[in-house]
Amino acid sequence: MRRKLILIAILLTLALAFYHFDLQQWLTLESLKAGQQQFAQWQRQSPLLVGVLFSLIYILVTALSLPGAAILSLAAGALFGLLWGTLIVSFASSIGATLAFLVARFLLGDWVRGHFGQRLQAIDRGIEKEGAFYLFTLRLVPVFPFFLINILMGLTRIKPWTFYWVSQLGMLPATIVYVNAGTRLARITQLSDILSAPLILSFVLLGLFPLLAKWLLQWLRQFRSPEA
Repeated sequence: MRRKLILIAILLTLALAFYHFDLQQWLTLESLKAGQQQFAQWQRQSPLLVGVLFSLIYILVTALSLPGAAILSLAAGALFGLLWGTLIVSFASSIGATLAFLVARFLLGDWVRGHFGQRLQAIDRGIEKEGAFYLFTLRLVPVFPFFLINILMGLTRIKPWTFYWVSQLGMLPATIVYVNAGTRLARITQLSDILSAPLILSFVLLGLFPLLAKWLLQWLRQFRSPEA
């Protein structure tokens, strides 16, 4: 219990500091565009240091479920280009999401199990059988808030390593879209310019594809089994 209280105090302190010092003002599209030249200069002078600091900031923002991940993804494209920006955001977002997942499991897992244990049994069985595919689908469809997925999955029995690699793979398409948009930062006037309706529909179809593929494979196995 003491460790949980300490962790809660640390998380609250970090979150309150974020809002007290008005740090969210730096995580807006306007601020990013205004400071693009200065950020680029820092990146040219100390590329490794800027890359490490940027990754740590991204991990912290994601782990604390703070607003600004989309803006940071754009910044990665503007600062590091498509290839390195994608690599940095892919790993930083996955690590941050896994930390949020573990925090939710550590802080809320026992309480939720104690109050809703029997109701969660069916969900746990489903996660055990379909957890990776289900998570992969949620990650591919960008209409679901990623921070909410981190918290809810932390209350299930899915393994942390499975959560990590499926999240990294599932978030990769959206990561590429945002980082690539950051490389064209001057043309973006609002976040809605990044994801058009056809592109969102494409993500939805991509999200459904693994489930449809798995169903097709199961059907083929059943179809061939009588001949075996």
